[in-house]
Amino acid sequence: MTGVQTCALPIWALNEIGLCRHARPHLEELARRSGYTVALGVLDGPEVLLVDLLPSARGSQSREGVQRGPGSSLPAYCTAIGKVLLAGLGADRRSSLIAELAPVKHGPNTILTPQFLRAELERVRDDGLAVNDEETAAGTCAIAAPVRDEAGDVVAAVGLTAHDGAIELDDLVDRFTGQLITTAQRISARLGYLGVDE
Repeated sequence: MTGVQTCALPIWALNEIGLCRHARPHLEELARRSGYTVALGVLDGPEVLLVDLLPSARGSQSREGVQRGPGSSLPAYCTAIGKVLLAGLGADRRSSLIAELAPVKHGPNTILTPQFLRAELERVRDDGLAVNDEETAAGTCAIAAPVRDEAGDVVAAVGLTAHDGAIELDDLVDRFTGQLITTAQRISARLGYLGVDE
């Protein structure tokens, strides 16, 4: 997997590395502990391709979760998972994708300008965590962390999403960031990643 760009990762490659098989037990544990929607996504051009999704045990879903499952796509620029994946790209590929975007307002806080998106992605690179504060839909907040392969490349992201104002973003970050990052690290370890996130 050395040198594979996240956005070029096809479904056959997911099967080859066993991403879903390695990730599923850890996603189930995070979903059980949090009670919120848990998803695993990869980058497919400017969109996030959901390769696994465990709906909220709380029974309420916003547009980000309703009628979505493995194989569904979401815009990368306004999702926590997408921001992690965009931030994990090489600088040239990231700039190219941002230049191709035509952002549309999906929620009250959707980032619509390239300069704000670039700044947000730099923050994600520094923090190792992305947030979605009502960017996909009103009442929806989410956090996401990177999954790395043996070479240290970001090949996927794990996200935790709360719908319909079930919890404030700050509380989601405070209560579940540790569990989310641990989940992503455990999946990364199953893929052969032994290093420390930069």
